[in-house]
Amino acid sequence: MTNDQNLRSLLEAVANGKVSLDTALNSLKDLAYESVDEFAKIDHHRALRTGFPEVIWGPGKTPEQIARIIEVMRQRNPVVMATRIEPSVYGILQSKVRGLQYYELARICAITPPIIEPQFPGEIGILSAGTADLPVAEEAAVTAELSGFRVLRLWDVGVAGIHRLLSNRHLIESASVLIVVAGMEGALPSVVAGLANCPVIAVPTSIGYGASFGGLAPLLTMLNSCAAGVGVVNIDNGFGAAVLAGQILRTAEKLR
Repeated sequence: MTNDQNLRSLLEAVANGKVSLDTALNSLKDLAYESVDEFAKIDHHRALRTGFPEVIWGPGKTPEQIARIIEVMRQRNPVVMATRIEPSVYGILQSKVRGLQYYELARICAITPPIIEPQFPGEIGILSAGTADLPVAEEAAVTAELSGFRVLRLWDVGVAGIHRLLSNRHLIESASVLIVVAGMEGALPSVVAGLANCPVIAVPTSIGYGASFGGLAPLLTMLNSCAAGVGVVNIDNGFGAAVLAGQILRTAEKLR
């Protein structure tokens, strides 16, 4: 169950006399956040406030810390994600956390239900300019899918061979939101935005030769796009792009 369902069930149980006030108070005391030993405070209310639960950032944490945080979060969330998990770290985590799944290309570890069904209407289309951009693109795709959104993938359709993009124009037109991932000069989002009738979220990657400055060149290209309707997230931030796309779809559903 989601956090709001847990809270509703608890309040209904109190109202029906099935749960005492003291028991309810004990359940609610850690609902806002919960301390994990001396190194973390889990924000259990984030899903209630924003629609998305807290996600674990892997780099800088030890495998032991990541494992401990996952075990605490899984008690209250049907899906628990940890991003930027390298294979060597996963090798340690899988012996510590039961049922842990690993999406190697996306570098995401997750605890999930057996089946994850899309919870929201619409479709997030995700395009990558080149194969080297796939880790960031897959981070966006897996994040969106684990968050309950339907995802369409379209890989290796950069502007150096633009016919690959144009031959898939029907897929671009079917999407509700588009995430476009590109390194090098970062031109793909501008081209896609000139073809699409939906929001385009541009993700610059750190892929490219020296003058791309680790993703700064495509970032500036995307910020200076002449196409309308393009928003830009930070370099290599596939996760952030997926959350933004999800918020767009959730807001559209709320307005509907």
